[in-house]
Amino acid sequence: MLRKDVVKATELEFVSIDALVPSDHLLRKVDKTIDFTFIREKVACLYCADNGRPALDPVVLFKMLLLGYLFGIRSERQLMREIEVNVAYRWFLGLTLTEKVPDASTLSQNRRRRFRESDIYQEIFDEIVLQAIKRRLVDGKTLYTDSTHLKANANKHKFRKEVVEKSTRDYLDKLEQAIDEDRLEHGKSPLKPEARAPVMKETKISTTDPESGYMVRDGKPKGFFYLDHRTVDGLHNIITDSFVTPASVHDSIPYLARLDRQRDRFGLDVKEVGLDAGYYTPAICKGLEERQIYGVIGYHRPTHRQEYFRKHDYKYDKQHDHYLCPAGQVLSYTTTNRNGYREYKSNPDLCQHCPLLRQCTQSANHVKVITRHVWERSKERIDKHRLMQRGKAIYTRRKEIVERSFADAKQLHGHRYAKMRGLARVFEQGLLCAAAQNIKIIARHAGKTLQNRFNLMLQTLFFFFQSPPRLVLVPARTRPTRYHP
Repeated sequence: MLRKDVVKATELEFVSIDALVPSDHLLRKVDKTIDFTFIREKVACLYCADNGRPALDPVVLFKMLLLGYLFGIRSERQLMREIEVNVAYRWFLGLTLTEKVPDASTLSQNRRRRFRESDIYQEIFDEIVLQAIKRRLVDGKTLYTDSTHLKANANKHKFRKEVVEKSTRDYLDKLEQAIDEDRLEHGKSPLKPEARAPVMKETKISTTDPESGYMVRDGKPKGFFYLDHRTVDGLHNIITDSFVTPASVHDSIPYLARLDRQRDRFGLDVKEVGLDAGYYTPAICKGLEERQIYGVIGYHRPTHRQEYFRKHDYKYDKQHDHYLCPAGQVLSYTTTNRNGYREYKSNPDLCQHCPLLRQCTQSANHVKVITRHVWERSKERIDKHRLMQRGKAIYTRRKEIVERSFADAKQLHGHRYAKMRGLARVFEQGLLCAAAQNIKIIARHAGKTLQNRFNLMLQTLFFFFQSPPRLVLVPARTRPTRYHP
């Protein structure tokens, strides 16, 4: 029978906000598993103890920020509107149904005035990782690292061209020492020390966000971007590090320093790492060997001019320290340059009459030069891992671990674009997004663990009542009587 509905929106009801949140809601799992009280202790020094207006509880403030990343709400104004109407959000924050929600400017002003010079975002991320370690969700044995680009909040057509200093490596001191040792082994004097002149290059600087970097990569969009360098543990996909740089910084530059930070901060005993081909540099291979880490790095096919020999066509003789060209001529060692490369040159008197000269070189003096880095042996040893069974198993999981982490961050947590401008604020976004992903993994895994324990208990009870144990009466053992004469 068709009947008219009665409007009940204006009726008064006595209801608990806890009863309105579903029992299987994600925020219920988060509330049970994650302890956020540490935030209050870490920011206590940033608040005045006996002066000023009462501040919003910092635990509630950071819970609001994490809510936005958990559910992919990009705008903080939209986040406040969602909190105002979403019962589960209010319950998670400890707000009643009628309590006023803070204004969006509360978040921006706290970020701008109170937390601007602090490292609170890094401390929150670290504490979440430590809680995952306590729950045995991180073992630190196998780590996977990669980077993804975030579109900067800047117009790619508004820029100015400037000559800026090129990004420098942090291993230059070790490289200079290795160069001097290599020259002494070959009977040459060490290079004279000279001031390290910064390497300059012309690049585009955004007038909207000058701290972003102009990215030009094969298969990638051109424009102003940031790079989020992320490391993920191979056990349960917990993110152990997130570090943001301008897109003009190469992936390999911050890697070793961030790897050492994870080992020191969390006490991780790293045994294996899986890396993309962009990390295949002599410095990283040497650094992994020094740290006794089994590195597996992807292969990047080098550029090659057609109808010319490839570099692997020239065979290196380790015993005599020279190269052999395809025609059988020896390329002898000449020097080790300041960039850390040994130079092996051919004999021009033999090369000018060689029938393979056109496939070898077009130099005017008929000299073929092959370069070999002083840490090339480390590269060759690391490259062999890629072809081993152990290395193949590690590298196969790379796309399942770190690539999936980036995909979830972009698709579900609003990490495709930079919400704010400036390197520090985009770094904040990277840390909070990674912390939100870790929180979700911890909460869901804890729920699975409790469910598995409950199922195991039910199975035990079921089998017990299905086949109860039988009581078997065993006759008591009689003691032998003593003989009395």
